[in-house]
Amino acid sequence: MKPAVTPIWRTVSGFWNIYSRVRKGVLGLALVLFFFAIAAFASYLSPFDPTKIDARRTWLPPNSLNWLGTDWFGHDIFSQMVYGTRVSLLVGVFATLISAVVGTLIGLFGGYYGKRFGEFLERVIDFFLVIPYLPLIIVLVAVVEAMEIPIPVLWVVIFVIGITGWSGTARVIRSQVLTVRERQFIDRARTAGAGDLRILTRHILPNVFPLVFANAVLTVAGAVLSEVTLDFLGLGDPTTVSWGMILHLALSNNAVYRDAWWWVISPGVAIILLVMGFTLIGYSIEEISNPRLRERKA
Repeated sequence: MKPAVTPIWRTVSGFWNIYSRVRKGVLGLALVLFFFAIAAFASYLSPFDPTKIDARRTWLPPNSLNWLGTDWFGHDIFSQMVYGTRVSLLVGVFATLISAVVGTLIGLFGGYYGKRFGEFLERVIDFFLVIPYLPLIIVLVAVVEAMEIPIPVLWVVIFVIGITGWSGTARVIRSQVLTVRERQFIDRARTAGAGDLRILTRHILPNVFPLVFANAVLTVAGAVLSEVTLDFLGLGDPTTVSWGMILHLALSNNAVYRDAWWWVISPGVAIILLVMGFTLIGYSIEEISNPRLRERKA
């Protein structure tokens, strides 16, 4: 018995035919692909070593040689921005993979097993939903750094963001599974002798996958903001060039009061555009996969 999958997800071309009609989705995809291209060709696009200190070229505004100016240490900000794109995308993608896997598994089992086990998982989801995740991330990163665990700080940040950001996905998936498990094709699968694992993986998961994907894309935006916040607060890896660390150094060296606006605006605009890109993609996918939203837009 084949799972009842939403028709628009059966083929890539079928999905793209609908997605390409959503203007905000196309704009978001263009922004994200633009940043991925920068990250992929960072070594070719960067005119200078982003970590090289040049005391002769400090506090320079944007010019023909340094397109986005230089900072207090003589770093070329354009080169730092280019390499910082890699860090933001790395954290966003890998942290999202962790949270998506954890959230999907808990949402599937929590929605399918509606008795004691499902109720227990529901309480776990509710517990993580009410916890202010940013202070929790700050505490966990500080504890890991204080314990001097021999793991790069960047991967610690990825792991911590991943394990603290799954609750939203789990709740959405659980609510959808509660609806899907009552449909007739699930009853027919049980009657045919399908076990719980087969029903979850072959019948329920394909039907909730559009929501998993949409929430994962939206989670990337949240993960990027979390990484930027941690770096901005000085809890990131000081040896890693990232957008948040650029802002942290700008704040530490009073860039705003010294009228070094280029040191602050460049990473700020990049963060806004990248987060906006993922957000537009996520909302567009959600709009396409949700029949009610499609009807409302029609």
